Amino acid sequence: MEERLAVLGILIENNDAVQAVNDLLHEYGNYIRGRMGIPRVKDSVSAISIIIIASNNQISTLTGKLGMLKGVSAKAVYSKL
Repeated sequence: MEERLAVLGILIENNDAVQAVNDLLHEYGNYIRGRMGIPRVKDSVSAISIIIIASNNQISTLTGKLGMLKGVSAKAVYSKL
């Protein structure tokens, strides 16, 4: 299966979802090459960016699972290579 490089953008607007997000990211940890998180405490919003190298299916599955969590939005941007 061909691997792709992608950047996942994740916004968490429900603090109750933080553990579920971290659990999913841990599950896909073998594919994650970098992670940066920025909390905005006063607005109860956190932004996380993930650099991931995996198959299209794995990336879209992770993005979909994240997006199904209440108060969580996730989008993937794929490299063209």
